[in-house]
Amino acid sequence: MQKPLLGGLCVFALFITVSCNNNKTAPAAPAAGTAAAAGAVTPTVMTTTVQSLELNRSLRLPGELHAYQDTAIYAKVQGFVETINVDRGSVVRQGQLLASLRAPEFDTQRQEAEAKTRAAQSQKVEAQTRIAGIRAQRSEAEAKLAAEEATYNRLKAASATPGAVAGNDVDIAQRNVEAAKARIQVFQENERTAQAQVKALEESERAFNEAAQSVKTMKEYLRITAPFAGVITERNAHPGSLVGAANSTAALPIVRLQQVARLRLVIALPEAEVAGIKNGARLSFTTAAFPGESFNGTVVRASRAVDAQTRTMPVELEVSNAAGRLAPGMFAEINWPTRRARASLFVPPSAVATTTERSFLIRISQGAAEWVDVKRGASMTHNGADLVEVFGDVAAGETIAVRGTDELKTGTKVNAKAAK
Repeated sequence: MQKPLLGGLCVFALFITVSCNNNKTAPAAPAAGTAAAAGAVTPTVMTTTVQSLELNRSLRLPGELHAYQDTAIYAKVQGFVETINVDRGSVVRQGQLLASLRAPEFDTQRQEAEAKTRAAQSQKVEAQTRIAGIRAQRSEAEAKLAAEEATYNRLKAASATPGAVAGNDVDIAQRNVEAAKARIQVFQENERTAQAQVKALEESERAFNEAAQSVKTMKEYLRITAPFAGVITERNAHPGSLVGAANSTAALPIVRLQQVARLRLVIALPEAEVAGIKNGARLSFTTAAFPGESFNGTVVRASRAVDAQTRTMPVELEVSNAAGRLAPGMFAEINWPTRRARASLFVPPSAVATTTERSFLIRISQGAAEWVDVKRGASMTHNGADLVEVFGDVAAGETIAVRGTDELKTGTKVNAKAAK
């Protein structure tokens, strides 16, 4: 009986409570603007700073080893190979005799030139002897002229006294003087002719001497010597072979000589890396022939011109190869350090946001976000952190968002918090 009574009282009390609440006036709802303002939360953005650093990274670039000097050795004159003292792989020193040629016609040419020289010398001696005789005769004629002139002058002076000298004696003396002068002129002309002959013979003698010397020089060309120390890498002639100059039809070199104690390592450097060329820099490289082993070369020259088709610049490294382990034609992989002419700006890779239209950073300035367009550059690791090079309207020390996103629009107010 007691339990139903207690339940009824509880129901009655609940009814009274609900009725009282329904009679109270409900509070006014807040304005729409106030509710919106109460719901807007300023986002917190983790930030870092733009760093100015020297780019420090290496690229693996392919290259090829070349002989420091590479010469195809031809005969300077045509002849037959008499002896050849080297073969493929022979190591030779500078000036060493590589081959001897035979050209019998050179001896004939030399003998002819020497015979003509001797003939010219003999004729010159005869002409000089003739000149000496002409000069002696001219001296006698000059002495006779002096005597004839003295006689003429004496007779002419005596003829001033009437009857002292016969009239025709003076005329005879005058004709004798004129005849003596004429003889002297003949001797002088003969001497000039003989002197001209001597001069011509001297020219002939000089020409024949030069011809003989030329043949002698040509005979020296029959000895083929090494222009520098190196290794014979090609041989195309054997004893009895007819060889000729490089411009001869279908002429092959007798041998090919390469200098391998020093090598040239040539690489095609991409255009974007040419600012990092530094003469004197020592770089390491590897080859397939010696896996796991590194070699060194020194940057010595660059072409300073970019190939229009490949957009690369040839760069040479000089490699010491005294032991001869490396060989021309080997391919190599070079550790090429990327450098810039000056320090670059770096940010974490996550700071660069990329869309289909742009790449940008989010700069935090005066508590607001701002998109700044940038271009990515090289990547590197600095103090254990990955960084990417950027180019754009940013400066070292500026604050940027650690994570770039297109969800954070320009002008959005943010709470900046430096990342640890």
